[in-house]
Amino acid sequence: MKSYTKSWLIGLVTLFLLFLAACGDEGETESTESTESTGEDNEATEAPAADNETEEQGTRTITDAMGNEVEVPANPERVIGSYLEDYLVALGIDPVAQWSVRDGEDVQDYLQDDLEGVPTIPSELPYEAVTSYDPDLILMDSASMVEDNKYDQYNKIAPTFVVGTEEKNDWREKFQIIAEVFGMEEKAEEVLAEYDTKAEDAKEQIQASIGDESVAALWLFADTFYIVSENLSSGDLLYNELGLTTPSVVSEISETATANWSEISLEKMAELEADHIILVNSENGSSVLEDPIWQNIPAVQKDNIYEYDRSASWLYGGPIANSQMIDDAIESLVE
Repeated sequence: MKSYTKSWLIGLVTLFLLFLAACGDEGETESTESTESTGEDNEATEAPAADNETEEQGTRTITDAMGNEVEVPANPERVIGSYLEDYLVALGIDPVAQWSVRDGEDVQDYLQDDLEGVPTIPSELPYEAVTSYDPDLILMDSASMVEDNKYDQYNKIAPTFVVGTEEKNDWREKFQIIAEVFGMEEKAEEVLAEYDTKAEDAKEQIQASIGDESVAALWLFADTFYIVSENLSSGDLLYNELGLTTPSVVSEISETATANWSEISLEKMAELEADHIILVNSENGSSVLEDPIWQNIPAVQKDNIYEYDRSASWLYGGPIANSQMIDDAIESLVE
């Protein structure tokens, strides 16, 4: 009986020890799981804090055409670049306001597919109007826009960068400078490479169609003709990029021209031996088109007049304007 009781007690103690061991393992497991769970929860809690950290926006110092060292925001979001919208759009940048005259009635029509809904700002850029758009970067086309201490006034509103010293800057150079301001040099090179391919193809097509026949570009405004300079604006496109023959009158006027478009009298028009004329007509039913002098120009007699209204891009310059002009030139001159 004692032997039986002793064996029974030993068995009971063994079971009790096994039970304690099992409880200890389970507690350790639960403790580990609890610790791991707490770790995951902590990590999940800490992650949003990292996401909510605001990275301080940096700036880059760039010297503009006037020698000003401009602190340009790393990622400008509210840009005003009056009359530089062509270049901004080509880089994929939406300006906060766009150039206009006559209380916003006249804008750069050829860009409106890209600038639809962008409010206008007067071309003279009044300080109050500029301030109202809360810009973080202002681009000025030329030094003449910031004369008489205007630069300091604009620079108080937002960092102000002057692109060129003259109004007649080379559009390619201007485009590359603007791209540098935004750190988008590679994008500019892509745009220019695509443009050059298009221009070279157009040159081959047009020259194959008209050979060495001469081409002139005229603008009719307020019953007055203006003729484009040989090396500026659309003249640069026609004669330098597309390699078209320049009428002697165009070359003569270009020698002393100070503007993209120069007024030309009807008497001088009588000397215009152009085989083709691209006419930007800002008039409705102008009587000068009935004048015998106009009617005797070779291009008129041959019915080689290609008329575009004021919404066309021929009065402007830039990657988009020039690309559209190439399209117009092919449409007009290639049969």
